[in-house]
This record gives sequence, C-alpha cells and structure tokens, in this order.
Amino acid sequence: MPVRPHPGLEIDGFTLGEQLHQGGFATIWDVTHALYRTPMVMKVPTILDGYDGPTIVGFEVEQMIMPRLTGVHVPRVMGQGDFAVMPYIVTERIPGASMFQHFKRAPRPLAEVIELAARMAEALHDIHRQHVIHLDLKPDNFLQRPSGEMVLIDYGLSRHDQLPDLLAEEFTIPMGTFPYIAPEQFLRQRGDLRSDLYALGAMIYELATGKMPFGQPEKLSQVKQRLWRDPLPPRALRAEIPEWLQEIILRALEVDPANRYQSAAQMMFDLAHPMQVRLTPRAHKLQRDGRLAVFRRWRKMRNLRAFAAPPTVAAQMERAPILLVAVDLSPEAEPLAQAIHLQIKRMLVNRPDARVACVNVIKTARIGIDATTDDAGTNLHVARLVGLKTWAEGIDLSDDRLTYTILENSDPAAAIIDHAEANRADHILMGARGHSATRRYLGSVSAKVVAEAACSVTVIRLRDQPAATT
Repeated sequence: MPVRPHPGLEIDGFTLGEQLHQGGFATIWDVTHALYRTPMVMKVPTILDGYDGPTIVGFEVEQMIMPRLTGVHVPRVMGQGDFAVMPYIVTERIPGASMFQHFKRAPRPLAEVIELAARMAEALHDIHRQHVIHLDLKPDNFLQRPSGEMVLIDYGLSRHDQLPDLLAEEFTIPMGTFPYIAPEQFLRQRGDLRSDLYALGAMIYELATGKMPFGQPEKLSQVKQRLWRDPLPPRALRAEIPEWLQEIILRALEVDPANRYQSAAQMMFDLAHPMQVRLTPRAHKLQRDGRLAVFRRWRKMRNLRAFAAPPTVAAQMERAPILLVAVDLSPEAEPLAQAIHLQIKRMLVNRPDARVACVNVIKTARIGIDATTDDAGTNLHVARLVGLKTWAEGIDLSDDRLTYTILENSDPAAAIIDHAEANRADHILMGARGHSATRRYLGSVSAKVVAEAACSVTVIRLRDQPAATT
C-alpha cells in the first residue's frame, strides 16, 4: 500500500518534519538525515484517487532531469524515491522565499528590475547550457541564494534535449502557466529554448510595470490570441522605463521565436550594456498595434500549425554564441589584427546568430592609475574605440550583434578573462605576436587567457618572418 507523507515518517533514512508548503500538485516537507548536515526539503507529488496522469508523468520527468543538473543555479539533489513506496525528491533547502514576493510588490525600482532580470537570465542560460528547457518559468519557480544567485526549481514540465519527452509522448494538450506561456507552446512545440526567453520577457514586463503583458488568461482560447495580439508597450504604463529596456522586453515577447533573442546570454549582454542596445521601432511604441496590423497577423496566424522547427538545444546554443574578440590596435600588430578579422568572418559562417564583442585593453602601470589620455592630451578611450570600429569594418552584423568595449587594467589577460566571464562569452579569439622581441611579453597574455578562461579560446599567431639580408 502506498505510503502517505506525514510528520515523523522515516523513509530511506530521511525523517520528515513539518510541512512547509502545499500546492496543487505536490507538498514540500522539512526533512533531515543522519548523514547530511545540509538543510533539506522533500517534494512529494500529490497522488489522488482520480486522474493524476500529468502529475505522475511530470514527477517522473523531474526525477530524470534534476540529478543531471549541476551548479549554483539549481538545487542539489540528495535523494529520491520511486512510486513503489512513496515518490519523492530530496534537495538542499534554499533559504528565503521565491521571487513571487518581489512580483507582488511590482512595479519595482528600475535598478532592481534590471538586476533581477540579469540574474534570472543568468540562471536560465545555465540550465540551457545543460540541455534543459524549463517551459514553466514563473516567479514562484525562481529562488535566490543569500549570495545572490538565482535558483530555478520545478522541472515537471521541462524538456531535456537528451532524454525522452514523456509529456509530449503521452499528452496532447499545451502545458505551462498561462500568463507566461509562449505562442509555440500553445502549438504544442516543446523543443525551443526561446520559449523560456518569452516567459522571461513576460516576467520582466511584470516587474517593470506591475501588470502582466497578457493579463491572467484562464482558457487556452485566450492564450491563442497572443499569436496575433501584441501587449501594451511597457512605457505606456510607466513613462520612466527607458527605451532600451522596452526594446529588450518587447524583443523577448515577439510572436515568432526567430525574432526574439536567440539565447539568454544575449539578453544578459544587453541588460549589462544598455548603451549598446540597438533601438528599433519597438523601443518607441506607446500603444498597441492598430486594428489593420492585428487583422493581418490574425489572417497569417489563425491556421498556423507550428513555427519553423528549432534544432536541438545544443545546436541552438552553438548557433547563437557570444564571441569575444580581443584586438591589439598597435601599428606593429596590424598583420595580426587582419588575420583575426579574417578568422572571425570565417567563424560567423557556421554561427549565423552569434554576437561579436570586440575589446581592446589599455594597459595601465597599475590599477587606479589614470590612462585616459596620452602625452599629447589625446583621449585614449575615444581613440581606441574609433580604432576598434575601424578594425571591425566588413564584419557583416547588425549594430545589436556587434559591440565595442575598451577595457583598462594593469593586467591585460585578467581584463579579458574577467570581461569574458561577466558577459558569459562562449569563445575568445585573440592574437599572440610572433616577433622575438615581444613574444615573451604578449605571449604570456594569451597563455594566461588560455589557462584561466572559463570558455574555449582560439589564439592566432603569425609565422615569424625571416630577417631581411643585404
């Protein structure tokens, strides 16, 4: 006979304490174990006598996915039990409440909105990198560690790119939380990581305005309308929202996944570099589209069966990386800079949705020493920025996918590594001089980047030219 959870129950060495939460599909319990000092919780699905198929399958999905996830953005799994006795998952307990408390007090100060949005995008990028699409993003499913990192929970509706999709195999109805569900989820497409970006855009909209972009629909027919109906622009509800933030939100809420951000890392990049966000007509909108525009979309979308099928999660991430290119602009390094330019153009052939972040480092004597002007009074940052943009001419990318940053540090390698980490770069491309007089110094920069960067690195080195003879 199946065991029901209750205070004092002992199962597989775990002892249940008080019940912490009771939801529609599961209960959460405080739990202890003699071998663990870490605070833990146990999640037990609510299995009733009626039709509980989705609950059972969803919990099986969660038990398959969660042990495969690692890192600070997911709760660590300590144990699990099957349906033979009592199904459960035991994880570390994340202190504090969910993000739902922040959303209850929305609209929030804009600085807080931007900070929370970036942290949520960072967590989302981490699970996508591990082949998982969440498909049920909502405020309740984000927790925050005391150290600030967001933690994503509740993977019952998720899809792992390398595991069977049990929900798709057994059920035909769209699944998700209606205020945040993406249009393609309504069309029963469960394999697109950009569905999560849509939900994240809806949450940022809510944090910034205090309103949900599509209200609180209760029927699938209401969800279907977002295939052709656009939300009221955020700035129409809150005038102080900057145009660049509205651009980010409305881009995430595009109906067609091809028109959204292609990765959470790219959204993070724009949140961290607002001055480099390319503004489109989305940024300036103050009202919904007119009846004629909505009618045209309705005619196009009313019989749509599916959007273009996306590749695998891994392939989507591969198509939309952030490529950091470190360029030496000194005259003697011009041949090397040209070689890097050619290499990045070659890389873009196979990565058509990539973003290229061009950087140059001004080396200071030590941190804190002003290196903004040279002996002639020329502003080095401006001069380097102009030089960097000149170098990038011929790289055929739109302004929002080609950015420029001048870094300043006494350690160029550290500057490159830190910038790559802060912007979640997927790959670094840089050069190392081959001339014997400079190799010892500049070669050490590339060697340190290769040794310490968290992402892959390509180093371009030209062949040494033989000395001229007379």
